[in-house]
Amino acid sequence: MARILVTGAAGFIGRALCRGLAERGHRPVAGLRHPAPPPGATEGLLLGDITPERDWSRALRGVRIDTIVHLAQRAHSTADPAALAPEPAAAAALARAAARAGARRFVYLSSIVAMGAATAPGRPFRAGDEPRPEGPYGQSKLATEQALAEAARDTGIELAIIRPPLVHGPGVRANFRALLRLLTSGIPLPFAAINNRRSLIFVENLVDLLATAATNPEAAGQTLLCSDGADLSTPDLVRTLGAALNRPARLFPVPNAVFALGRHLPLAGPLLARLTLSLQVDDSATRERLGWAPPVSAAEGLAMTARDFAAAAEKANP
Repeated sequence: MARILVTGAAGFIGRALCRGLAERGHRPVAGLRHPAPPPGATEGLLLGDITPERDWSRALRGVRIDTIVHLAQRAHSTADPAALAPEPAAAAALARAAARAGARRFVYLSSIVAMGAATAPGRPFRAGDEPRPEGPYGQSKLATEQALAEAARDTGIELAIIRPPLVHGPGVRANFRALLRLLTSGIPLPFAAINNRRSLIFVENLVDLLATAATNPEAAGQTLLCSDGADLSTPDLVRTLGAALNRPARLFPVPNAVFALGRHLPLAGPLLARLTLSLQVDDSATRERLGWAPPVSAAEGLAMTARDFAAAAEKANP
């Protein structure tokens, strides 16, 4: 049984991870930014904001931690380089302090966008591919990975990096929730002609991998890609979610050239890119090294996400 400190424990993934670690017999310690009851059946540790200047020795003094899983991060829509600039040094400072406090492993939740924003048809990202991130967020993720690798070399703490694609599940927010709202509205959507492929990962599958990476000796020193294992086009994703919501998707075609123009718009561009471009992940190296496979199928994970959204909407509007 390991004592695992989870930063960002109050977030969408953090709550699921704390619960999942406890269910697996570990002792999760919820790292909190503000004084608040920790999520799920966990202990709580007040960390405050994770910044390069913070002295972590006081927060970690006397707290036995075997592993840190670092989830705390800015939302993926953040495009301000100045806002993201402190993150690599902040994560590295936390890793160095954790090593001094006796932690053996540091697991960092990065993102597949550290490798790039899109893939060519039939050419998924694979372990060992050279990263070519686009935009401030992907560049910040890669820079944080590199800063943590340096900290690991200097201190001897084991480092495992996870690069997931888009994460969904009960309680998901941001763009995925916006798509669910559009579906339930019954508004026709202009996605019928999109012929892309995108990898996703259900939050419980990501939790299972994070728990594995926190304890499996084979994860040390590795950068691990992951997905649910079934790549979907945007039309197929919308139809699958619509079926789970009992709201058949109403799709009509729009020329790809229109979407190509829209991807350059300041606000709509990033969302249109996610809906129209391909981003595929080949996680076979992760599965082989760790003996890991996602416990929930892609179809069931999407259905659970949709059903939770529908139940929450019904509760809010009885």
